[in-house]
Amino acid sequence: MNCTPKTSVTVLGLGLMGQALAAAFLRAGHPTTVWNRTSAKADALVAEGASLAPSVGAALKAGSLTIICLTDYEAVRELLRPSEGELAGTMVINLTSGDSAQARAAARWAEQHGAGYLDGAIMAVPPVIGTPEALILLSGPQAHHEKHRAALGSLATITYLGEDPGLAALYDVAGLAMMWSVLNAWLHGTALLRTAGIDAATFAPFAQELATGVAGWLPGYAEQIDRGSFPAEVSALETDVRAMTHLLEESEAAGINAELPRLIKAIADRAMAAGHGGEQYPVLIEEFSKPAGR
Repeated sequence: MNCTPKTSVTVLGLGLMGQALAAAFLRAGHPTTVWNRTSAKADALVAEGASLAPSVGAALKAGSLTIICLTDYEAVRELLRPSEGELAGTMVINLTSGDSAQARAAARWAEQHGAGYLDGAIMAVPPVIGTPEALILLSGPQAHHEKHRAALGSLATITYLGEDPGLAALYDVAGLAMMWSVLNAWLHGTALLRTAGIDAATFAPFAQELATGVAGWLPGYAEQIDRGSFPAEVSALETDVRAMTHLLEESEAAGINAELPRLIKAIADRAMAAGHGGEQYPVLIEEFSKPAGR
């Protein structure tokens, strides 16, 4: 029987996600302290065994590990600034959404006040927190991750990305780019088919199968990008551009919004003008790596 004492934890911020995090810690047997500006949001958790801290400072002292989940990084700074004198010796894991620059700045600020710091991104919805299906990305000093890995495993499957505290946020926004691009492409295709009386439910399984097939190309394409060499093993960009023209013309003829295919073709046209027409599609990484308008 495992008699190792459970890590005491504090959760600051009890929105839907914060409540889910605190509840998962409680289910796993961790002594859990919570704090929220509106204390009524803690009632259900207190009924389950959580302790409600009277202040942020008291909350920081209560747990050997503090989880923060707020609306943005500015809210984190505003919350902690009056209690920054209590930060020394604490361990903070910030699961607030933001960008990599904000994450790195927050790490510097926490370290200046004597706190250990990891930054994280939650890649899950509140109902799956506490199960292996939930994923949390973490970045920052590896020693902090190793020390608290067991406790954090009560929340989700944890993926540690490296010492740079900005990596979790960077992976998060890269994932958002993927998510919205896939969804927008599906919505565009759905709009096209609706002009012929095909409903979204009919198109969805075909689109899902196609998306899965395209995802299978990624490892090979990644090898080309990392090598900086783009031989046309499957199709040359100039062939793809002809297909993009068909998509653009079909969209315009159907009377649906053609901004997305027009953008896709404009990026490819720039690569063609730079002499990359005989190379494979991943050569467009050169265009995506440039600031807009250059």
